[in-house]
Amino acid sequence: MDELRTALLEALELKRLPRSGWLRVGVQDVESVAAHSWGAAWLVAALCPDGVDRGRALEMAVIHDLAEVRIGDITPADGVPEEEKMAMEGAALDAMLHSIPHGSRIRDLWAEFEAGETPEARFARVCDKLDMGLQALAYSAESEEDFEEWLVSARAVVKGSGFTDLLR
Repeated sequence: MDELRTALLEALELKRLPRSGWLRVGVQDVESVAAHSWGAAWLVAALCPDGVDRGRALEMAVIHDLAEVRIGDITPADGVPEEEKMAMEGAALDAMLHSIPHGSRIRDLWAEFEAGETPEARFARVCDKLDMGLQALAYSAESEEDFEEWLVSARAVVKGSGFTDLLR
C-alpha cells in the first residue's frame, strides 16, 4: 500500500508543476500542468462530438502530460527532439505506473494519444491545443504580452475541427 500511495502522491505533484512555456515569457501566476490537463478534459467533456468515445478521450486528456511530473514540461523551445522526448516520457510512465492498478491501460492510452490515430486521440489532441490557445487568449487579455506564437501553434492543430473560431 505504501508503494501505491507514493505513486498516487507523485502524480498529484502535477498540481505544483508550472507550465514552462508561459514561464519562459514571464507570465505571472502561471497555470500548472494539472490545470492545463483539467482544461483539456473540460473541453473534451463540453465539446465531444458524436462518434467519439467521450470517456476514452477524457482519460487521454487527463493523463496526456502525466510523465511531466518526472521529466518536466519540455517545450519546443527546449530543443529536445520529439523522438527523444517521447522516449523520456514513455520511460517515466513505465516507472510511475508499475504499481498503479490499470497502469498498463493508462500507458496504452498515453501511447494512443501520442500516436493520434484514433478519433478519440485526435479529438483529445485538438482539446489539448485548444486549451493552450484559450489560455493564451486569457493571458493576452490580462497583459500587454503577445501570445501569437501559441495561437498559431494551437490553430494549426485545431484547424478543421470546427473550433478554430474560438481562437480569434
